[in-house]
Amino acid sequence: MTDNKAVLPDTCAWIDYFNGRTTPLADSLAQALNDHEVITCGVVMYELFQGVRMDKESEVLRTAFSSLRYLEMDRELWLSAAQLSASIRGKGITLPFSDILIAALARRHDLVVLTVDQHFRQISDLLVTDVL
Repeated sequence: MTDNKAVLPDTCAWIDYFNGRTTPLADSLAQALNDHEVITCGVVMYELFQGVRMDKESEVLRTAFSSLRYLEMDRELWLSAAQLSASIRGKGITLPFSDILIAALARRHDLVVLTVDQHFRQISDLLVTDVL
């Protein structure tokens, strides 16, 4: 499905992975780290770091994320995210702000979103998977 496209893991994938869970999602993230370019963004980092309870956890996250390519929102991407949200709301669907931003980044950069969050599946032209 991914045709070796770069992968943008959602927060839920990282949580499973860092918590050592044996789930298809954690396994897919481990595979992505070996087989694909894995990319992150501010929203995912924010969601992960705000849940850190110990300095050691924060250091593990900082080390892990320092080697990943990081994508930033720019003016055009903010507008694209707003248009995406408006379009989806026009269909009677309201998605969380964080998911809209992740989706906008993934769409612009032709990335696969790795997640079990069903919100992403409501965006018709977004590449989404939970198993690589």
